[in-house]
Amino acid sequence: MNFFIISGLSGSGKSIALNALEDMGYYCIDNLPAVLLPHFAQELLSESSLSIHHAAVSIDSRNRYFLESLSENLRQIEALGLNYKVIFLEAEESTLIKRFSETRRRHPLTDATTPLVEGIRLEKDLLTPLSTKSTKQIDTTTTTAHELRGIVRDFAGGMSKQGLSLLFQSFGFKHGAPLDADFVFDVRCLPNPYWEPELRSLTGQDQAVIDYLEKQQQVPAMIRQIEQFLTSWLPHFVAEHRSYITVAIGCTGGQHRSVYIARQLTAHFASQPYNVQIRHRELS
Repeated sequence: MNFFIISGLSGSGKSIALNALEDMGYYCIDNLPAVLLPHFAQELLSESSLSIHHAAVSIDSRNRYFLESLSENLRQIEALGLNYKVIFLEAEESTLIKRFSETRRRHPLTDATTPLVEGIRLEKDLLTPLSTKSTKQIDTTTTTAHELRGIVRDFAGGMSKQGLSLLFQSFGFKHGAPLDADFVFDVRCLPNPYWEPELRSLTGQDQAVIDYLEKQQQVPAMIRQIEQFLTSWLPHFVAEHRSYITVAIGCTGGQHRSVYIARQLTAHFASQPYNVQIRHRELS
C-alpha cells in the first residue's frame, strides 16, 4: 500500500500535487479532516479495500479546529501499521501573498480581523506536526505548475520502488538555486561553452557541447570528485532510512555545463542500487 498525505501552506500547490497523484491512478480525497485519518487508514487496511493499492489525501487548514488533534491522529495510524509518506509544500511568504493577490482568493485563516500575513504564519504553526514528519518538502517559490506535477510524479514513482530515490537536477543560478535540494554543486568555475558562438544555442545534451566539455581537463576531474563524495555519503543516508535525495548541479544559465554533468552523474549511479532520476529545470 502506497499512502501519501499531501499538506502544506495555502497557495503552495497542494491541489496540483494531489491531481498529479490522481492522474497516476491514486485513490484521492481532498481536504480530509485530520480526525478522520485513523478511520480512513483502518478502511485501507481492511479486506474490503484490498483493491486499493495507492491512496492519497490532502490535509490543510480549512478544517483548522480538527488540526488540534493532528499529532494524535498521526500516532494512531502509525499504531495501525500503515506506512505513510508526507509531501509538504511551501513557498516564501512574499510569493504566497502575491499568489493570493493575483487570484483574489481569500486565505482560509483570514477574516475581518486577521490580515493575510498573519493567516499565513498561523497556518504554518498549525501544520507543524505534518511539516516535521514530511518525507519530501517541496518549495514552490520558483516552481511552475508543470514542474510541480513532474516533481510529484517522480517522487511517487520512486517511492513505489525499493531503495533510495536519487534525483539529479540541473539548474541555472541566474534563475535561483532550488531550495529543496539536499546537495548543491556549483560548476560555474568550469569552461563555459556559451562563449563559443557555435555552441551558444545548444545544450549539454548535444554532441558538440559534450565533445567540448570532455576536452576540458577540469570537467572530468570535478565529475569524478562529485561521484566520490556521493559514493562515500549516500550509504549513510540509506542507513538513516532516507528515501529521497536531490542533488542539484548549477551553472550560470542551466543550459550547458550543469546539464552535461547531471547526465554523467545519472549514468554513473544508474548502475548502483538506487532509483535514479534526472530533471533539467531550465530545459523543461
